[in-house]
Amino acid sequence: MTAIAAEDFPPLSWDDLPYLSVSDPTFSIQGDDVRAARDAGWCARTPYGLAILRYEETSALIKDRRLRQGSHAWPAHNGVTGRFADWWAGWVLNMEGDDHARLRRLLNPAFSAKTIAAMQDDFIALANELIDEFASTGSCEFVSQFSEPYAARVVAKLLGIPEDEWPVIAELSAVIGLSLGITFKEDLPQIEAALDQLYAYCDAIIADRTANPRDDFSTALVLAQSEGEKLSHRELRDSMALLVFGGYDTTRNQLGLAIKSFAEQLDQWQILAENPDLGRAAVEEVMRVNPTTTWVTREAIDDVEFRGLTIPAGTTIHLYAESSGTDPSVFENPRIDVTLTDRKPHFAFGGGAHHCLGHFVARLDMAVALPILAKRMPDMRIADGSEWLPLSGNTGPIKLPLEFTPTPK
Repeated sequence: MTAIAAEDFPPLSWDDLPYLSVSDPTFSIQGDDVRAARDAGWCARTPYGLAILRYEETSALIKDRRLRQGSHAWPAHNGVTGRFADWWAGWVLNMEGDDHARLRRLLNPAFSAKTIAAMQDDFIALANELIDEFASTGSCEFVSQFSEPYAARVVAKLLGIPEDEWPVIAELSAVIGLSLGITFKEDLPQIEAALDQLYAYCDAIIADRTANPRDDFSTALVLAQSEGEKLSHRELRDSMALLVFGGYDTTRNQLGLAIKSFAEQLDQWQILAENPDLGRAAVEEVMRVNPTTTWVTREAIDDVEFRGLTIPAGTTIHLYAESSGTDPSVFENPRIDVTLTDRKPHFAFGGGAHHCLGHFVARLDMAVALPILAKRMPDMRIADGSEWLPLSGNTGPIKLPLEFTPTPK
């Protein structure tokens, strides 16, 4: 991209920027302080570095070659070293340059749209099977009865492992997902224990597919090669572990956030119920206004001049996906509208070279599930007793009780 010359904008001082207490457990990415900061300007200071609040600036910076992927510094930001930091550094999402390009080249075929699309009928059957268990009762605890088993069994189907092992995937992934929250350091002992178990689980799958290849996603990963290159055992294990925990965590949390958003706009939920072909649009709209990944991270490689602000080398830059996705200067009416076809793209899957590798999986499994849920629970509402992760970092429901008019299987 072409960088915008600093002289096109008046000088901007860090001292004059609003401050957001992002590391405070009570902080909300949708809070009034974030909205006020966005009204005042395009960025704010945080304990981690710089927050980007508006759409235009987020769009420019997410692909800016003067920045690198910034999540590699997340352990250091939380004072975490040792085993987890070493594991974290080896994952593809935290790599750059030739190492990153090589891994993406080797992994892309297994994550292709064609490979994932072949599983659509399986996802439809799974969604209906889970809803059948509670549809006639008129109530459910959405996380434990739908989003958790759905997300975990999607991963099991992808890996070609018995679906009755989904509780293992769910339990380990949920604990590892704590590493993306602001209580990361205090949760570290249980996170490391879960990651040890997940790696042992992945090692067993790799050994089985190496000895007994099948026509499935896991075998495609084991056999992945390009121009004579193959994945090392560590790269293979890291990639499989990232799929398990990333694939589960994203779908589980994002489905719950979708329910919350549509419960506040039942007219859109009912449109979706009557028009299941709008499932993909529903996914994009929910991820625009209420994404589980509340920010995308970058880091300045060298000193960067951007829109009058000098961003020192090494600065962590959080691109706020929800704040940019509801920016009133771009989205005149930022509320969900599943019938619109000309929305600008959201940034919840990242962008540029680090665009989420598994986005086809997440987009399809949610695009399948949401219209089915809408058809079978058209008047759903959130009952008392819901519990939520903090509204920053990666967020989503812990408990989400729903009530609705009972429907037959």
